[in-house]
Amino acid sequence: MSTATANPTTNTTVKDVQGDVRIPLRGHLRHTGALIRRNLLWIRQDPESMADALLMPIVFTLLFVFVFGGSIGQALGGGQDGYVQYVIPGMIAMMSMTLSQGVGTGFCQDFNSGVMDRFRSLPIGRGSVLFAKISVELIRMLFATTILLIVAVLVGFEIHHWAGLFAAVGLSTLFASSIMWVFLTLGVMLKSAQSVQAMGFLVLFPLQFGSSIFAPTKSMPGWLQAFTDYNPLSTLADAARGLMVGGPVAHDLWVTVGWSVAITAVMAPVAIHKFRTKS
Repeated sequence: MSTATANPTTNTTVKDVQGDVRIPLRGHLRHTGALIRRNLLWIRQDPESMADALLMPIVFTLLFVFVFGGSIGQALGGGQDGYVQYVIPGMIAMMSMTLSQGVGTGFCQDFNSGVMDRFRSLPIGRGSVLFAKISVELIRMLFATTILLIVAVLVGFEIHHWAGLFAAVGLSTLFASSIMWVFLTLGVMLKSAQSVQAMGFLVLFPLQFGSSIFAPTKSMPGWLQAFTDYNPLSTLADAARGLMVGGPVAHDLWVTVGWSVAITAVMAPVAIHKFRTKS
């Protein structure tokens, strides 16, 4: 009789766990924290995985400041020093987009190696796996942003507003978290990390270079200016620029927040659904 009672209970529990039902918020947070720790320990054992977060901000800062800074800086009217003040806030926006791609490639690799099959067989919240991935990638992004700011100060960047600096980094983090849902979806749907990376470049390059990150948009053709007006990286870069060195902020800030909320609202349910139903 006790066996008959135990079986329905066990079956119900398994069904609930697999359906991600009846796991309280505290349970989801505990699962997410455990998975974040697991991912951080993996980075500790494989420090080469941090190479892009370490080297990318150094290479891009030196490249754009010393190769393009003189000519673009003259057009801005401030020379290379003026260009440093212009491009560094934009590069913070660029970091939020570029490093977001890593969450998709890493997710796809975990699927191909069988790690995700193991996670999906465990009694944990399905969303916890995704939230943990995003949290660790945001930590990598903040590390890269710190390196970027250190190099920026060394090449002459002046921080005028510390509160604005933290606000700009927070805004970039918000936007990055929304873009990561896009790459998580790609990581679930595509069959290889190379495919995710290739698709990411097709998305990243037009958005990054068709924006106000590296140069003002006034000299661009009219059709391209129309594209940059709707490009969320332009509004993010302009908002970060206004927060860090001064200038209009409100419009670009709220547009960027709106983009972040809209992308998350659309893509987060898609990513979670695709993860749950992937065979």
